[in-house]
Amino acid sequence: MITIEELYKIFIKHPHITTDSRQCSQGAIFFALKGDNFNGNKFAKSALEKGCAYAVIDEPQEEQDDRYLLTTNVLETLQKLAQYHRDQLSIPIIGITGTNGKTTTKELIATVLKKRYNVQYTKGNFNNHIGVPISILSIDSTHDIAVIEMGANHPKEIEFLTKISKPTCGLITNVGKAHLEGFGSLEGVINTKKELYDWLISHKGTIFVNHNNEYLTPLVKGYDKVEYYSSNPESKDATTGEVTKCNPYLHFKLRGIDGEISTHLIGSYNIDNILSAVAIGRKFGISDEKIVEAIAEYTPTNNRSQLMETERNTVIIDAYNANATSMKAAIENFNMIETKAPKCAILGDMLELGEQSSIEHQRIITLLENSKIDNIILVGKEFGNTTHHYRWYETSELLAEKLKTEPIQKNMILLKGSHGIGLQKLIELL
Repeated sequence: MITIEELYKIFIKHPHITTDSRQCSQGAIFFALKGDNFNGNKFAKSALEKGCAYAVIDEPQEEQDDRYLLTTNVLETLQKLAQYHRDQLSIPIIGITGTNGKTTTKELIATVLKKRYNVQYTKGNFNNHIGVPISILSIDSTHDIAVIEMGANHPKEIEFLTKISKPTCGLITNVGKAHLEGFGSLEGVINTKKELYDWLISHKGTIFVNHNNEYLTPLVKGYDKVEYYSSNPESKDATTGEVTKCNPYLHFKLRGIDGEISTHLIGSYNIDNILSAVAIGRKFGISDEKIVEAIAEYTPTNNRSQLMETERNTVIIDAYNANATSMKAAIENFNMIETKAPKCAILGDMLELGEQSSIEHQRIITLLENSKIDNIILVGKEFGNTTHHYRWYETSELLAEKLKTEPIQKNMILLKGSHGIGLQKLIELL
């Protein structure tokens, strides 16, 4: 069995990790992970044939090859290797978690920090027990600072991820009703996200806190290494800004800066994400001029609050994820946008809400009934179980067939739902 120390010596010479035998860069190390429907050990030979230098396995192979590195558990080995690598790094690492806005906040912070530093940050949604180790292992000696996103769907997961990433500072974007199947309640969500604060407090790290958040501010009471940000213009001793308009792009003012700042972000709720990036930028010595420049340049991707002008409509695409908190925010923001075009909301189920699912979906129906949205289309079994009078389709595929014969024209459309509902498949038809 190979030890972590021995494996690390190999990693230093081959600092590229892959867990997919279909994506093997020359000289990489393949980690043969197992899942419910796959066993990476079966693809170890293929990975070597495609150019990987080594394959970390936990099931002996039929043929003898020194490039097979046998361990007792591949996943645990990946995690321990990342933790060992983290111990060799002396750079600041910013940890980010929260119910909503993690990815946008991470990218905003990275965009700001890039104005002065060589930044490594979590790519895509690599924020779980596999993604965080891979993100840590992607940090090398050229990087000055790193931003690591951490997601969770059950208690103690953030605690586990902080032990691997060992952040020196961090923030919780917010807490809301998401993954209730795993957490059980909003209190369970708060306690799990709080695990990041617990790590930072015990290791004397800096915590960035939204001063407006009634759930988060009490959790840092009495701790002296806190940096506040706030969208309340009356907040003192905080990085403060306020939304000036959102039609549909967010514009805001920042205390201490003259004039209005424009962004490519949709949604007034993004002001908190922006202000956290400003606070962190200032903490790390980025000038206000460069911070404003970075925020104005940032353009969201990956179906997160994107604005797309198609041949038929203007579409706000927010179909990467959805929970009770983010759905409510998206609808309220869409309701506020001033436009001459009719408004159409295509909303998909919010998944992983557990026993609260029917209640939360019905609350969204109530919110819609009091909105100024002209046309509402619902997709998914959970919305199908609510009491409503709107057009409803069980699947995105069924709605897609309808749109092919009855297309929506000259509307402003909000596309919002959990990724598993597949609303992103509708974009080409809108």
